[in-house]
Amino acid sequence: MHGTRGGYGCDMRGMLSFQIMWLLSKKEMHGEEIAEEIAKRRGSKPKAGTIYPALKSLEENGVITGEKKGKTVVYSLTSEGKRSVKRAVIYFCRSFGEIFEGSS
Repeated sequence: MHGTRGGYGCDMRGMLSFQIMWLLSKKEMHGEEIAEEIAKRRGSKPKAGTIYPALKSLEENGVITGEKKGKTVVYSLTSEGKRSVKRAVIYFCRSFGEIFEGSS
Protein backbone atom coordinates (compact mmCIF):
# COMPACT_ATOMS: atom_id res chain seq x y z
CA MET A 1 0.00 0.00 0.00
CA HIS A 2 1.22 3.45 -0.86
CA GLY A 3 -0.07 6.34 1.25
CA THR A 4 -3.85 6.65 1.48
CA ARG A 5 -4.43 5.04 -1.89
CA GLY A 6 -4.43 1.49 -0.51
CA GLY A 7 -3.28 0.10 -3.83
CA TYR A 8 -6.31 1.48 -5.71
CA GLY A 9 -4.45 4.18 -7.64
CA CYS A 10 -6.83 6.83 -6.27
CA ASP A 11 -8.10 8.11 -2.94
CA MET A 12 -11.08 5.96 -1.91
CA ARG A 13 -11.87 7.97 1.24
CA GLY A 14 -14.12 10.52 -0.48
CA MET A 15 -17.20 8.37 -0.04
CA LEU A 16 -17.14 8.46 3.78
CA SER A 17 -20.00 10.94 4.27
CA PHE A 18 -22.18 9.10 1.75
CA GLN A 19 -21.39 5.78 3.44
CA ILE A 20 -22.24 7.18 6.89
CA MET A 21 -25.55 8.54 5.64
CA TRP A 22 -26.33 5.25 3.89
CA LEU A 23 -25.67 3.29 7.09
CA LEU A 24 -27.81 5.69 9.14
CA SER A 25 -30.64 5.29 6.63
CA LYS A 26 -30.83 1.67 7.86
CA LYS A 27 -30.73 2.35 11.62
CA GLU A 28 -29.46 4.68 14.33
CA MET A 29 -25.84 4.06 15.32
CA HIS A 30 -23.09 5.42 17.53
CA GLY A 31 -19.70 6.40 16.10
CA GLU A 32 -17.89 3.17 16.95
CA GLU A 33 -20.72 1.12 15.44
CA ILE A 34 -20.52 3.19 12.23
CA ALA A 35 -16.74 2.64 12.09
CA GLU A 36 -17.23 -1.13 12.53
CA GLU A 37 -19.84 -1.29 9.76
CA ILE A 38 -17.54 0.63 7.42
CA ALA A 39 -14.70 -1.76 8.32
CA LYS A 40 -16.87 -4.72 7.27
CA ARG A 41 -17.32 -3.15 3.84
CA ARG A 42 -13.89 -1.59 3.28
CA GLY A 43 -11.68 -4.05 5.07
CA SER A 44 -10.16 -1.35 7.28
CA LYS A 45 -11.68 0.59 10.13
CA PRO A 46 -11.60 4.37 9.89
CA LYS A 47 -9.88 6.08 12.79
CA ALA A 48 -11.78 8.27 15.27
CA GLY A 49 -9.95 11.28 13.79
CA THR A 50 -11.65 10.49 10.47
CA ILE A 51 -15.13 9.38 11.58
CA TYR A 52 -15.92 12.07 14.15
CA PRO A 53 -15.03 15.09 11.98
CA ALA A 54 -17.24 13.59 9.23
CA LEU A 55 -20.10 13.11 11.72
CA LYS A 56 -19.64 16.68 12.98
CA SER A 57 -19.74 18.04 9.43
CA LEU A 58 -22.89 16.06 8.60
CA GLU A 59 -24.49 17.32 11.80
CA GLU A 60 -23.53 20.93 10.99
CA ASN A 61 -25.09 20.45 7.53
CA GLY A 62 -28.35 19.39 9.21
CA VAL A 63 -28.51 15.90 7.68
CA ILE A 64 -27.83 13.94 10.87
CA THR A 65 -28.44 14.56 14.53
CA GLY A 66 -26.70 13.16 17.58
CA GLU A 67 -28.57 12.30 20.77
CA LYS A 68 -26.68 11.56 23.95
CA LYS A 69 -27.78 8.25 25.48
CA GLY A 70 -25.76 7.66 28.62
CA LYS A 71 -22.11 8.13 27.70
CA THR A 72 -22.75 7.44 24.01
CA VAL A 73 -23.98 9.72 21.23
CA VAL A 74 -26.36 7.93 18.89
CA TYR A 75 -26.68 9.39 15.39
CA SER A 76 -29.68 9.31 13.09
CA LEU A 77 -30.76 10.98 9.88
CA THR A 78 -32.89 14.11 10.07
CA SER A 79 -35.82 14.58 7.67
CA GLU A 80 -33.47 16.54 5.41
CA GLY A 81 -30.92 13.74 5.75
CA LYS A 82 -33.47 11.17 4.59
CA ARG A 83 -34.23 13.28 1.51
CA SER A 84 -30.51 13.89 0.93
CA VAL A 85 -29.56 10.21 1.06
CA LYS A 86 -32.28 9.39 -1.49
CA ARG A 87 -30.89 12.07 -3.82
CA ALA A 88 -27.33 10.84 -3.19
CA VAL A 89 -28.28 7.24 -4.05
CA ILE A 90 -29.85 8.40 -7.33
CA TYR A 91 -26.72 10.42 -8.12
CA PHE A 92 -24.45 7.51 -7.17
CA CYS A 93 -26.38 5.07 -9.37
CA ARG A 94 -26.41 7.50 -12.28
CA SER A 95 -22.69 8.20 -11.90
CA PHE A 96 -21.41 4.70 -11.13
CA GLY A 97 -24.17 2.28 -12.15
CA GLU A 98 -22.46 1.08 -15.31
CA ILE A 99 -19.52 -0.13 -13.23
CA PHE A 100 -21.81 -2.72 -11.64
CA GLU A 101 -23.84 -3.74 -14.69
CA GLY A 102 -21.32 -6.26 -16.02
CA SER A 103 -19.71 -7.27 -12.74
CA SER A 104 -22.19 -9.83 -11.41
